[in-house]
Amino acid sequence: MHASGKVVVVTGASMGIGEAIAGTFAREGATVVWSSRVMSRSQAALQRSGFEQSGVAAACDVRDPEQIERLVSDSVARFGRLDVWVNNAGHGIKDSIERVDMDLCRATFETNFFGALRAMQLVIPAMRRQGSGAIINISSVAGHIPLVFSGVYSATKFAMDAAGKAARVELRRAGINVLTVSPGYVATNFGENTLCGHEVRMRRPESIRGISPERVARATFEGWRKGKREVVVPWSMIPAIKLYQLFPWMIEYAMARMTK
Repeated sequence: MHASGKVVVVTGASMGIGEAIAGTFAREGATVVWSSRVMSRSQAALQRSGFEQSGVAAACDVRDPEQIERLVSDSVARFGRLDVWVNNAGHGIKDSIERVDMDLCRATFETNFFGALRAMQLVIPAMRRQGSGAIINISSVAGHIPLVFSGVYSATKFAMDAAGKAARVELRRAGINVLTVSPGYVATNFGENTLCGHEVRMRRPESIRGISPERVARATFEGWRKGKREVVVPWSMIPAIKLYQLFPWMIEYAMARMTK
């Protein structure tokens, strides 16, 4: 599958993984819509990419269903089709299950899961009409292995993982592929958007520096190109996921040792 001539919309495209994915598709010849909550940030990311002539900047807060609907309808009206939708917008939340603020919990689900779910419900009819399309959900390894003191964040990613994989089967005869991407630790400024509560006691070993957003973007693009079901990046996280599925106590023991 080639990206040339495809219309791609990426949410959360003003930084990090989203910006890298948008740039990767653009370099492969796609027409890309860089979307984020703040138009100026979308425009800045588009300008950094060097694809101002072929790309479009847009503002969309995925917590607002009307803004998602507008982004979908505007994209289809402008380009006549919508080939790839990337659900990337999201933020972290750190706190214990015991003390996490319920309002922050709901806000995180609104951005990380319900926004993506609403987007899927809106883009699927458009893709059905054209007989093809792809939805890419940026989940996380935390959607396979619950993170200590980030349990709510993990819960949103478990939900994203489940919804995407269910939709893939539901849409198998519609010509619409659903790809779930599960990155491990990525070296971005994602922490700037992380909500921190009362108890943040998980520490990352200094030896873990994280992979680049560009590596995640390339893996995402190749997963889309090959019509894959799921991409885990880096590949070294796959054994950890399998180990947790078979012997969860081993992973839990390791995580317990990393808490203060």
